[in-house]
Amino acid sequence: MNAILFPGQGSQIVGMGSDFYNNFNIVKKIFKEADEQLKYKISEIILQGPEEKLKLTQNTQPAILVVSYAIFSVLRKEFDFNFENTKYFAGHSLGEYSALLCSESLSFKDALILLYERGKSMQEAVPVGKGKMIAVLGSKIDEINNFIDKVKDKKVCEIANDNAEGQTIVSGDSESIDKLKDILQANKKKVIPLKVSAPFHCSLMKPAAEKMQIKINSTNFKKPIYEIFCNVTALSENDPQKIKELLFKQIYSTVRWRESIINMSNKGITNYIEIGPGKVLSGMVKRTVKNINCFSINSIDDMKIATNEFKR
Repeated sequence: MNAILFPGQGSQIVGMGSDFYNNFNIVKKIFKEADEQLKYKISEIILQGPEEKLKLTQNTQPAILVVSYAIFSVLRKEFDFNFENTKYFAGHSLGEYSALLCSESLSFKDALILLYERGKSMQEAVPVGKGKMIAVLGSKIDEINNFIDKVKDKKVCEIANDNAEGQTIVSGDSESIDKLKDILQANKKKVIPLKVSAPFHCSLMKPAAEKMQIKINSTNFKKPIYEIFCNVTALSENDPQKIKELLFKQIYSTVRWRESIINMSNKGITNYIEIGPGKVLSGMVKRTVKNINCFSINSIDDMKIATNEFKR
C-alpha cells in the first residue's frame, strides 16, 4: 500500500519546479492561474527569486503548494502512474493543504488563498525577534520535554515538530528558547538554531489561528478522495468539518510527523512517495520506520523512475 507525502516550509529553493514548467503546458497553466489568483507574480518568485522574497512566509507557503500541485498534476495526467494502491495522503505542516488540494477536498484557488493568508497571519502573530526555534538532534522526545519543563516557567517553550527519531524542533519565546539551548548544550545535546521569521507551531501562534479560523470556516471543503493523515492527531480523517477544525489547531500545535509515519506503517503502508520540492520527508521516513520504500519526485527523471515502479 502507498502513501503520498507533501513537503512543508524549508523545502523551498529558487528554481523549484522549473524542470516541469519548461516541459509541460499544464504546469505553465497552473503557475499562470496562481499569479492571477494571488494578484502578484508568485511564478517569478518561484522560478527566478530572489531568495529573500521566496523565504518570506507569505510567499513560501503558496509557492510550495503551487510546485507540489504542479508536479502531482503532471504525474496524474501525463504519466501512467498507478494510484490504485494509494491509501493515504499526508503533508508536513503547510503540506497538509497540498494533500487536501490533490485529494480534491480543496479547490486550487481556495488552497492558494488560505495558504497566503496563513503565512501572512503567522508572520504577523509575533513581532520579529520575539520568538525563536531550534532543532534538537539525537535525543528522544520525552527527554527533550523533561528539559523544557525546567525552563519554560510561565513563558512559551513547546515541541513544534516531532519529525523523526532523533529530530525534534522546539519553538517559543526567545528567552525560553535561549535558556533551553544552554541547558541542552550543557548536557552535551546537539542543538541547531533555525533561521526562521517566527516561532511556528506553538501557542504564540494562537492569534494567527484565530484569524485563520474565520477564513477556514468560510471555505468549502469536500470529502477527500483519499484519507488525510492529519498533523495534529497523527490519525487519518476524511470528514470535512473535522479537517477544518484540525487545520485551525494545526497552526499552534505540534506537527506529529513521526507518529503519523509509524501509524501509517502499522496500517500496512510500505511505499512512501514524496511529491514536491526537496527530499526532506523521505529522509524523515527512513529514520522512523524500516523495511519500507521511499520515492522523492521533484524532477522528470524522478517521475519516470516512480512511474516505472508503479505502472497501471
